[in-house]
Amino acid sequence: MNGGSLGLRSGSYGLLQNINGAIAGGGISKSLSNVRKSSTKMLSVIREKERPLPNAWYRYIGCRKFSMLLLIAFALLVFALGSFVVNKDSTSPNVLQRIGTLGIVPYVNGGHHEASQILGEKDKKKDENRFQIPAFKGASVLPFRHPCVNFTFSPPPPPTRRRLGPRPCPVCYLPVDQAIASMPSSSSASPVLHNLTYVLNENPIKSEPHGGSDFGGYPSLKQRNDSFDIKESMAVHCGFIKGSKPGHGTGFDFDESDLAELQQFHDIIVASAIFGNYDVIQQPQNISEEAKKNIPFYMFVDEETEAFMKNRSILSSSKRVGLWRIVVIHNVPYSDARRNGKVPKLLLHRIFPNVRYSIWIDGKLQLVVDPYQVLERFLWRQNANFAISRHYRRFDVFVEAEANKAAGKYDNSSIDEQVDFYKKEGLTPYSEAKLPITSDVPEGCVLIKEHIPITNLFTCLWFNEVDRFTSRDQLSFAIVRDKIMTKVDWSINMFLDCERRNFVIQSYHRDLLEQMPPPVPAVVRRPPALPNTRGKTPGKRIPRRGRDRRSGSSRHRKAAASNRDRNFF
Repeated sequence: MNGGSLGLRSGSYGLLQNINGAIAGGGISKSLSNVRKSSTKMLSVIREKERPLPNAWYRYIGCRKFSMLLLIAFALLVFALGSFVVNKDSTSPNVLQRIGTLGIVPYVNGGHHEASQILGEKDKKKDENRFQIPAFKGASVLPFRHPCVNFTFSPPPPPTRRRLGPRPCPVCYLPVDQAIASMPSSSSASPVLHNLTYVLNENPIKSEPHGGSDFGGYPSLKQRNDSFDIKESMAVHCGFIKGSKPGHGTGFDFDESDLAELQQFHDIIVASAIFGNYDVIQQPQNISEEAKKNIPFYMFVDEETEAFMKNRSILSSSKRVGLWRIVVIHNVPYSDARRNGKVPKLLLHRIFPNVRYSIWIDGKLQLVVDPYQVLERFLWRQNANFAISRHYRRFDVFVEAEANKAAGKYDNSSIDEQVDFYKKEGLTPYSEAKLPITSDVPEGCVLIKEHIPITNLFTCLWFNEVDRFTSRDQLSFAIVRDKIMTKVDWSINMFLDCERRNFVIQSYHRDLLEQMPPPVPAVVRRPPALPNTRGKTPGKRIPRRGRDRRSGSSRHRKAAASNRDRNFF
């Protein structure tokens, strides 16, 4: 509806008024002439209103269109210049270093950023398959920008009466296919140490009063001190002292069929152990088809645990229980089942000499996140080669020692002897002066490791402390780590314990489970059903009881009396 149509409607309405007035007055001829004049005048007005827009208006609109086109062109020019500056800056080494400090971590091997964008033409072909962090589908991200870089989470809620212990916190994992693509194609560089070999001795002899074992070889204090002097080539004690190769006449022996399988190459393995029938085997959950196909899961058990599993029909001749491949250990080196468990936990690189990465979980834990995602989150994304969670409450070795004594984890005199020995070596209580080291006490039930010489040396020397002193590996972790870090540029990724609880679920040991009463079946309490008034005849009352019945009857009598009064009047 335009202005012309509105004017035509008002003109027609006026024309009818003039005709009606002329007929009513009797001067039809005069009125017709007046009407003819007025209609001619109105038609001219209509033509003026419907005349095309003047040229000035066209010129005004043309200027506006030209201005808009000019603004659009200027905006495109600014956007192009900005993109050029961002691309130029993002490939500079300073920006790469700044990105790394912000958590947008490109993979670094031997101090060289493995990014094809900044490599010369000579190196592009060599490194075309190197590490790249893929972006989420449908998202446009800058080079090296990790999808989880802006991920934050609130701390876990405080303990409640129902749940006293610590709780898990959210963790940002990449999808499995992107995590697989994030795996480095070559091993990380080992600082200083490049060639690590192990001491063999058919007849180890204990020459000093400190602890040790035939399995560990009784290294002297001088040999212990020399093992912390990091060199390019080293030979250290690392268990399996006897025999030609681990598991063959060394103590902690394997079947021949298992021994051949353990020598095979694998990019990644997951390992656990149950000794002394101490735990109930836990099946991993949420494992991708790629991981089931490419990552073997090994469970080490002693003969006692094997017999129990066979009696309960858990273990068959296939040596498989769910995803776990069962490996039976013969001639265990220690009488303490927990100390036997330290052998595969800390010496996996000796049992699996041809493996790149390993995830160790204690027998009481259930893995509930895919191994590729765990490795990407705690090793590859952090550019780390060893990761372990810190203790959820304690950070100091001396506090941890007192807690172990109070809980009866080991005899008090042995704990005191170990802590006093470390004091003389310079171990001090944890303080802020140790930052960026965040804790001296790990929660050692999960180890995530890349098998390179420096990490293999660390777990060898850590095992030697467990073999010499108590089996409480939380007490010896910090002294070994600190001695190595003073010699080489190397560190450990100690992540939050609540993050560990995100990908493993902790169960109770078997003895505690057997002492627990069976769970009481839950009783479902249903609310009382409402009275069903459907289908009842109108006016039929629901009988009342007691006091309600009397009060209802009284109200009924009053209503009946008022009705009688109304009927009477």
